[in-house]
Amino acid sequence: EVLGGDKHSDLAVIKIKADNLEPITLSDSNQLEVGDLVLAMGSPFGLSQSVTMGIVSATGRAGLQMMDIENFIQTDASINPGNSGGALLDAQGRLVGINTLIVSRSGGNQGVGFAIPVNMARRVMEQIVTFGDIKRGLLGISMQEMSESMALQFGLEETTGVLVSETSTGGPADKAGIEAGDVILKFNDTKVRGLTHLKLLVVETRPGVEVDMTVFRRGKSRVFSVEIGALPTDGYMALMKNWGGD
Repeated sequence: EVLGGDKHSDLAVIKIKADNLEPITLSDSNQLEVGDLVLAMGSPFGLSQSVTMGIVSATGRAGLQMMDIENFIQTDASINPGNSGGALLDAQGRLVGINTLIVSRSGGNQGVGFAIPVNMARRVMEQIVTFGDIKRGLLGISMQEMSESMALQFGLEETTGVLVSETSTGGPADKAGIEAGDVILKFNDTKVRGLTHLKLLVVETRPGVEVDMTVFRRGKSRVFSVEIGALPTDGYMALMKNWGGD
């Protein structure tokens, strides 16, 4: 039975009636590092229960324009057609990701495969099981990465955080008092590492939830309470065509 799905991340939750299943141990995919050993399981080309081995090539990979929400584990473990939906395991046999796509000129494995991190999949599962659906958050800003020169200009010691270049009139950030030129440093107690990180923090927050955002403005840190809005059904890609925000 399909309990629900999320087209933005290409994930779904199904319920299986069985009493002889052993649950897999879920790892913390945030702890995964480049060079870690991983195993990809699946049925490539109809060859069931195939296992391939490789390493993690990158984490937090985005910008592929394959899905609306991208935060992939990249691996050189052989992933081929038929591996999608299969498990990506760490060296201890714990689930770290779900195999989802490849980049290939031939249609077969060329050492560039991608998996959805298990932490992302877990959050999708929890919303669907708890609420029966999944709703994505929206902040209503256009933003850019911080560079070293920008950090020096603003008087910041680190290049973390993101610069707000524009706010959507009447959007959640605008209503809370966040302005263009602000640097967002924290989302609740989580330090914002960069643009992709903040985008993920927002979309994984259910609309209507209030969050505290620490903002650096004119040499001082301020905290704004923001009620997260709702991402349109068509998602970020449609939103960016109409406005350019996140």
